Amino acid sequence: MRRVTYSMGVSLDGYIVGPDGGFNWTAPDEEVFRFVTDEIREVGAHLLGRRLYETMLYWETADQDPSLDDSMLEWAALWKPLPKVVFSTTLSAVQGNARLATGGPAEEIERLRAEPGEGNIAIGGAALAAEVAALGLIDEYRARVYPVLVGGGTPFFPQHERRVDLELVETHTFSSKVVCLRYRVTR
Repeated sequence: MRRVTYSMGVSLDGYIVGPDGGFNWTAPDEEVFRFVTDEIREVGAHLLGRRLYETMLYWETADQDPSLDDSMLEWAALWKPLPKVVFSTTLSAVQGNARLATGGPAEEIERLRAEPGEGNIAIGGAALAAEVAALGLIDEYRARVYPVLVGGGTPFFPQHERRVDLELVETHTFSSKVVCLRYRVTR
């Protein structure tokens, strides 16, 4: 069965976006960018909330940007054809290889798991991840922890009232001192 993964950059104090809405501290260096590129190769479908979808729209046409280096062009080549499902109550259309969700997260995940294909089902965006986590559907949490305290903002981990036991399955420390922690949900 296809696993549901939630992977993002996070500050040491647990936020994906700071109190000012900024996340420039998550700009990956070359080594982290390679790691993230390898991670996206494992994804068969990506579920996104509206804000993350709009942030990632750049990559739909990034291959036309002459200033991009080879690693960014490689990322764009992987991202652009990746099937994406966008959860939004305000958008009426989406671009690229994306479609608007027709059901809730549980229905969309069930549909994707039933379809032929391989690769993880990646969750993007804290609000959507919180909803999926509350349903007990996240199989793996992958946090790229940046050595910064931002003091508030949007939390990486969903705030809900149930305990979730995790098993550490991988750690990786980069030369930039970013640490990737990969945890599997134990059921």
